[in-house]
Amino acid sequence: MGHRELPIPDHFQPERVGELWKTPYQERALEAHHWRQQHSISPAVHDQKRICLFLVDVQNTFCLPGYELYVGGRSGQGAVDDNRRLCEFIYRNLASLSEICTTMDTHQAIQIFHNIFLVDSQGSHPEPYCLITAQDIEDKKWQFNSEVASGLGMNAEQGQAYLEHYVSRLKQDGKYDLTSWPYHAMLGGVGHALVPAVEEAMFFHSIVRFAQSDFQIKGNNPLTENYSALCPEVLEDGDGRSIAEPNTGLIQKLSTFDVVIIAGQAKSHCVRWTIENLQEEIQKTNGLSPQNVYLLEDCTSPVVVPGVIDYTDDANEAFQKFAAAGMQVIQSTMPMSEWPGLQ
Repeated sequence: MGHRELPIPDHFQPERVGELWKTPYQERALEAHHWRQQHSISPAVHDQKRICLFLVDVQNTFCLPGYELYVGGRSGQGAVDDNRRLCEFIYRNLASLSEICTTMDTHQAIQIFHNIFLVDSQGSHPEPYCLITAQDIEDKKWQFNSEVASGLGMNAEQGQAYLEHYVSRLKQDGKYDLTSWPYHAMLGGVGHALVPAVEEAMFFHSIVRFAQSDFQIKGNNPLTENYSALCPEVLEDGDGRSIAEPNTGLIQKLSTFDVVIIAGQAKSHCVRWTIENLQEEIQKTNGLSPQNVYLLEDCTSPVVVPGVIDYTDDANEAFQKFAAAGMQVIQSTMPMSEWPGLQ
């Protein structure tokens, strides 16, 4: 199978990738119709090799400077540069990408990783980016905020017991400590929406290839973090009762593709743990193999808050581990026709 590169359409404005604006859908649809004819692009249903571009949380909240949890990386321009390259990758490879699937981190105010969930002995909440360890909870540095209990269908004692179980389980499973993140990806808010430039590229792809984009909601369970698109951090309470489930539908969906290409935000968190879970699932099945998973390393950045936290090294180590397991770490600027193992 040949992978031909296409020119980038004139409507794409790389200098506006870091801005918020409205996509002119009808205009783009007409352009896409002509683009399909001009370049003789066939519908995705006829693809001999089915390729999925899997995007993780490419939302305003993570990708636009000044928004709630902007992923700037060490350069400060991380997500903006990532998305410029990502859009260019989509447009150049429209004829090869069978489907684009994207996750949508989706939160409300009262969730375990927002500071309203916790209080100290004075009734104050933790600051954004505060790490809460199992020892902190044991020492009662932070406790469950009993005022939110009824809204979560529990009482204060149940809430405290669950919090103690939760942080202990994170430690036991080798996960990141509970983080008090800034309020972000708020359902119904502007930050929840996809970055306009990427959303426009996805729409253009849908019209050109007659291929519906797939949107996967994640992170809306108030009792657990959900970095991975495939599985929440904690699945059971202290008594072994289920509080969340893996996204088996998405796992099964990805396994049906010949190739999965992964990009998005953040490299250190949601992208990393999604790939970790995908690697685990690959080992359980005879479907997708590690060699057919491609990681667009120049289309993802780690969480860096200067002077507070820097997950760059963690992210790079994780990607080295994925490469050692057989996954292909690729630069988006490399023509797909030159990708190792992709015929």
